[in-house]
Amino acid sequence: MEFNHGIELLRLCEKTGLPISQIMKKREAVFSGITEEEVDAKMRKALEIMKQSVKEPLDAPTPSIGGLIGGEARKLHERREQGKSICGTLLSKVITYAMAVLEVNASMGVIVAAPTAGSSGVVPGVLLALGEEEHLTDEELLNGLYTAGAVGYLLMRNASVSGAEAGCQAEVGAASAMAAAAVTEIMGGSPQMCLHSGAMALSNLLGLVCDPIAGLVEAPCQSRNAMGASNALICAEQALAGIPCPIPFDEMAEAMYHVGRSLPFELRESALGGCAGTPSACEKTCCIFGG
Repeated sequence: MEFNHGIELLRLCEKTGLPISQIMKKREAVFSGITEEEVDAKMRKALEIMKQSVKEPLDAPTPSIGGLIGGEARKLHERREQGKSICGTLLSKVITYAMAVLEVNASMGVIVAAPTAGSSGVVPGVLLALGEEEHLTDEELLNGLYTAGAVGYLLMRNASVSGAEAGCQAEVGAASAMAAAAVTEIMGGSPQMCLHSGAMALSNLLGLVCDPIAGLVEAPCQSRNAMGASNALICAEQALAGIPCPIPFDEMAEAMYHVGRSLPFELRESALGGCAGTPSACEKTCCIFGG
């Protein structure tokens, strides 16, 4: 069940008649030398951590280590509860949950890196909000996580998921592609549709720089997770409607990597450019570190 590229994954799906989620589960069992039931148990633990991380900040917001974020998810939650959201229930929850996870991460809580801590809000934000609105079972959510994992594996193998190496497009972009593919499979899309949605998600965020204020995974990271989660829904909706991405997934992954390597050092997690290089950000950095 090994695959190294998207095209190989699609061939496996076609040959076996299995969706991406089941191919990935079988691969993980073989690679790890454990049973599929044991793989499921590990994934269930990850799912439980995700469930906790999207809810904790809604009840008990905690300021981040740098003090740049904390309480934003609760404000969004309260606005939705008051019937004031302009985004609709699903998108409002997606944004809220994605931002909540970043609050947990920035206050030294427990999260699931999916694929990184800096982009950890996208996948749980999308899947858990969708789960609530569509009344999905844990089994369906687990399948989504396996599909997301397959896309993340392909990007780690053939491109990058590191902001320091290829910018935020490689972190939030990868997470957005993972979430888009997951939603597409859960909602009945084919393996081809899953990779179309993943490719679209990458293309929409191509060139996004990594510029954390004070070098902390707080701002603008939190808001970008919300954006990546929203992008995932957009791309899944297009793929499910039968709209293909004109660039195949493997080619888009390669393009993302080359664009990322072309970004100057200042825009790859160095906290020297972009948002981090503005006067206001520099002032906040001095306040945080006592400069």
